[in-house]
Amino acid sequence: MRYWKGSMASFLLAMGLFSCSAIDDDLSDCPADEQQYQMEYQLKLVTNMTTELETQLTTMTEIGVADALRAHLKDIFSDFAHDIDLSFYDTEGTLNCLYHKSDIIDANQTSYSLTLPMRKYMHLAVANIADNHMVTLEDEQHSNTSMLLQAGGNTLDSHNTGLFTARQPMEVLEGVDQTFNVRLFMANSAVALVLNPKGHAFTDLKVYGTGFASRFNINDSVYVFPTESPLIRADKVETDNELLCYCSVNFPSHDAETKAAEEKTLWQLKVYTTNTDGSVTESVLDIKEALKAGNLKIIKGELDDDGAVRPYDSTVGVSVTLSWNDGGSYDPEL
Repeated sequence: MRYWKGSMASFLLAMGLFSCSAIDDDLSDCPADEQQYQMEYQLKLVTNMTTELETQLTTMTEIGVADALRAHLKDIFSDFAHDIDLSFYDTEGTLNCLYHKSDIIDANQTSYSLTLPMRKYMHLAVANIADNHMVTLEDEQHSNTSMLLQAGGNTLDSHNTGLFTARQPMEVLEGVDQTFNVRLFMANSAVALVLNPKGHAFTDLKVYGTGFASRFNINDSVYVFPTESPLIRADKVETDNELLCYCSVNFPSHDAETKAAEEKTLWQLKVYTTNTDGSVTESVLDIKEALKAGNLKIIKGELDDDGAVRPYDSTVGVSVTLSWNDGGSYDPEL
């Protein structure tokens, strides 16, 4: 498996020293080696989505697609957290979890009163994992094993929530007001394919992305890639004009620095056009630009008379197979 370190977005964690009880200020029951801290969380988002939409979709027709894409991704690239999962780990021995809390917040900020023994911790936080249908939080009993794990299979649906994580070494001190600034990383990203059909008639068109990570190790911010990458289904985005738009949400691709020199393709889009005569045309688009966490990448092109995709960007390679049929490695469910 290969690894890649990801980044994006930021998240503020402010901690102040408060009384031992969340109900009153009576300190008589507070253990001598414990202090209660008020923890205030604020979720912030940094993404290239607006820049990508405004620079790639500029004509009057394309602006309509941009509006549709923005609406489609409103719950992905958002500073709104539905749920939050907080863990505090030992920094020695088995690195086991010493304290855990999960909550539904439905806001971009919240606060908690937590009683923690004075010691060093590794703090890990995850937002928006509870309702994600394709990714789960796994092995969170120890900091070095805690991960976001994508479901297995050859053909998968897109992620349906924007996932965020944070990691921060921290030391709780006795009688000291402390503020911890913790950076939040957006763990997934999005791809959109915008096509001009150019009058070509077809009965079906399906788009898949491949070449993305399948796991994210939270403690060290490392992406893990499978030996054989699954296909991620792109959802059709309804537009108010003739342009076609398909969008997937997934983990990032390899970074260019982590690939061998001869492996220039970092990820791919696979497009299957079912023509009116029943034949299927496969177009494989090779993308050499890394898809980073927190980013949206838009690929534009058109369909030719055979139903093949012709990308407008000359750096995007394409190979076309006419009268394609599945060789058995994947089942695109055409």
